[in-house]
Amino acid sequence: MLLNIGFTSLGCAKNRVDSEIMLGFLQRAGYNVTGVVEKAEIIVVNTCGFITTAKEESIAAILDAAHLKDTGRCQKILVAGCLAQRYGQELLDEIPEIDGVMGTGSVPEIVGVLDQMLAGERPMMLGSAGYEYPGPGARVLTTPAHSAYLKIAEGCDNRCTYCAIPGIRGPYHSRPQENIIAEAQELCAHGVRELVVVAQETTRYGIDLYGRYKLVDLLMQLEKIEQCRWIRLMYCHPDSLTRELIELLAGSEKICRYIDLPLQHASKRILRLMNRKGSGEELFGLLEHLRQVVPGITLRTTFLVGFPGETEAEFGELLDFIAAARFERAGVFGYSPEEGTAAAALPHRIEESIIKERVDRVMALQQTISLEHNNAMIGRELAVLTEGWDDQQNLYWGRWEGDAPEIDGKVYFASADEVAPGDFVRVKVLDAGEYDLTGVQMQ
Repeated sequence: MLLNIGFTSLGCAKNRVDSEIMLGFLQRAGYNVTGVVEKAEIIVVNTCGFITTAKEESIAAILDAAHLKDTGRCQKILVAGCLAQRYGQELLDEIPEIDGVMGTGSVPEIVGVLDQMLAGERPMMLGSAGYEYPGPGARVLTTPAHSAYLKIAEGCDNRCTYCAIPGIRGPYHSRPQENIIAEAQELCAHGVRELVVVAQETTRYGIDLYGRYKLVDLLMQLEKIEQCRWIRLMYCHPDSLTRELIELLAGSEKICRYIDLPLQHASKRILRLMNRKGSGEELFGLLEHLRQVVPGITLRTTFLVGFPGETEAEFGELLDFIAAARFERAGVFGYSPEEGTAAAALPHRIEESIIKERVDRVMALQQTISLEHNNAMIGRELAVLTEGWDDQQNLYWGRWEGDAPEIDGKVYFASADEVAPGDFVRVKVLDAGEYDLTGVQMQ
């Protein structure tokens, strides 16, 4: 009898790729994959454990699966991913409904773990973080058929004091370039038109394998894939953003004029406490350079507020930086102490109520800036990658090169013709909100 397996995949795009690889192993082993967890005999929860809110979401998903085990057809629950890597034994001890746990380095072992679970064992597979990425054909895509994440490296060496990722994902480890290209060629041969390049630090690619940054070389090879229309860069680091990469962005016809550049803060003192380089002035200079060399670039960033010892003046410095930098896209997180990180031992912890208030102030400012940017788009014509039909809006929707999948806004549009997901269309923008644009397809 074929058992149905349902996945709940939480957290970042890198974790999603892990889920897709696990799905590939399971499908080749004869399991039936279902997109409806309520119909699954086995539920796999691929967890995130980055910050407190992510851990809480992961625990809630595990408890939801446990409820289905009590009331539905679910027989076994496997907890995988970052939370399992950090707290595997505690999860087994405290949630008896869990039948097995496996960490971030055990992705290729999922079939064996399930075999143990089905034999009545309660395995805990928590080896070293990271694993050897399998070859082409290993994944079952869970994204729309026209867009896929392309993970080029794993782990991180930066040791930012607030971040638990090095302990969860291990040291930085680049995939060989030829393996990445082979996977990208296969994805595009099967209909993918947008490759979203991801890693813990994308711009560091190649330093461990080749002794120098090799992202530019990799991107130039990806550009040669005929079926590929867009290449998008996520999770870039300002310290490894090279002149050659910026020049490639400026001249490429396929690499989106979009870059995700998490900066975390603008106060030099806070950045040093975070074990990050630079200052607000230096970062602002980098942003100005990017906009000068790559006209029309969309800049996305992430900030962390409420770090231990962050004064009101230093928070004000960040607000002034955001107001001056005018990011097209920005997210903000409130600081949470993570076990095993250096920042967890720092004094002068900020009260939760103050952290929340600071998060709200940043988001209010950014919403104002985003609306101004979007209002300036009215009247422009954009190349839009169609994603589907929205019943509530009664419009098609998609994304232009300034919107990354899942985290950014949408472009809604009317069309006199039928449009299919994956189609590129020209849309004239007629209206704008804080996050989304609305327009009409040009004939």
